[in-house]
Amino acid sequence: MKAVVCESPGELRLVDRPMPKAGPGEVLLRVRRIGLCGTDMHIFRGTQPYLDYPRVMGHELSGEVVTAPDDSGLRAGDQVYVMPYLSCGHCVACRKGKTNCCTHLQVLGVHRDGGMAEYLPLPAQFVFRTGGISLDDAAMLEFLAIGAHAVRRGDVKPGQNVLVAGAGPIGIAVALFAGLQGATVSVLDTREDRLAFCRKALGIERTVTVGEHDKAALAAITGGEFFDAVFDATGNVRAMERGLEFVAHGGSYVLVSIVRDRISFDDPEFHKRETTLLGSRNATAADFQAVLAAMQAGRVPTALMNTHRATLAGFVDVLPRWMDPAAGVIKAIVEV
Repeated sequence: MKAVVCESPGELRLVDRPMPKAGPGEVLLRVRRIGLCGTDMHIFRGTQPYLDYPRVMGHELSGEVVTAPDDSGLRAGDQVYVMPYLSCGHCVACRKGKTNCCTHLQVLGVHRDGGMAEYLPLPAQFVFRTGGISLDDAAMLEFLAIGAHAVRRGDVKPGQNVLVAGAGPIGIAVALFAGLQGATVSVLDTREDRLAFCRKALGIERTVTVGEHDKAALAAITGGEFFDAVFDATGNVRAMERGLEFVAHGGSYVLVSIVRDRISFDDPEFHKRETTLLGSRNATAADFQAVLAAMQAGRVPTALMNTHRATLAGFVDVLPRWMDPAAGVIKAIVEV
C-alpha cells in the first residue's frame, strides 16, 4: 500500500509499505479521507512536542470497513469515522470518563503511525459509523470535536460573552460551538482573512484584529466588563499570557492550544478576578457524537470550511504551499 511518511522535519516521502492485517479486536480500515490539522503542520516543522521521527501523520480520518470483529457491530463496507485518541480504559483518567487525557494515551499520527495511508488497522472501539454524513464531513469531525469539548470544559451558557483568541480551524470550531450554546461570540486574530471567514461562515459580527487598540475594542464590545469565558487557540506563548487580561471578574480562561514553553501570568490579576483556569485536551466520544448530531441537523458549514483538496500522492508537494498563510487554508482534505 502507499503511505506518506514524514522522515524528519521538512521531509515527506510517498512510500510503499506492506499491506497491514487486523489483529484480534481490530478493524481494518480503508482510509478514504484525511483532514490536515495544525498538528500535522507542527510535525512537518519539527515543533510538535510529543513525537519521534519518522512518522506517518494523519488523525482526522474517515473511510470504509474492510474487515471487523463479529462482536463490534461493524460490517464490511460501513462508512466510518475514527476517534484517534487511543485510550487504555483503566487508568485514573479513563475511570473518570476522561479518556481524552488518558495517562497512556496514544494519538494516531503523533505517538504512533496515523492514517496518511491507504489502509490502517485500529481497535474496533475507536471506529464509529458516520450516521449518513459524507466522508468529507466525517473527516472534519475530529477538529470540530476539539472545539466542542473546549466549550463544554468552559461550561458556556446562553447569553454569556465569549472571546476566542485565534481563528484557525480549532478556534473556528470553538467559536461555532460557543455560538450554538447561545453565547455571544467575539473573535480576535492577527489575520483579517480569518476574521472575514468567521463573519461570513459563522455569522460572527464581533471580530477584532490584533493591534495597538485591540484591548480597547474588546472593552467597548462588553461595556468594559470583558468576557465570561476566554478561549485561547493561538498556539502562541505571548498571546496565551496576554489572554488573561480579557477575562471578566469571575470568568474562565480555557487554554485549548499547546506550546512547548512555560506560560506565566500576573498573580494579582488572576486572583482579583477569581479566575477559573482550565486546560482542554482532545475530545471524548460524547463530543464526537455532539458534532455529528450538529452536522446531521445542518448546523455546521462544512462546505465553506473545506477550502483545499489533494490526493495522497499529491500531498507531498502541496503541504509546504498549504502552510503559507497566503494559501488561505481553513481545512484541507486529502482524498485517498
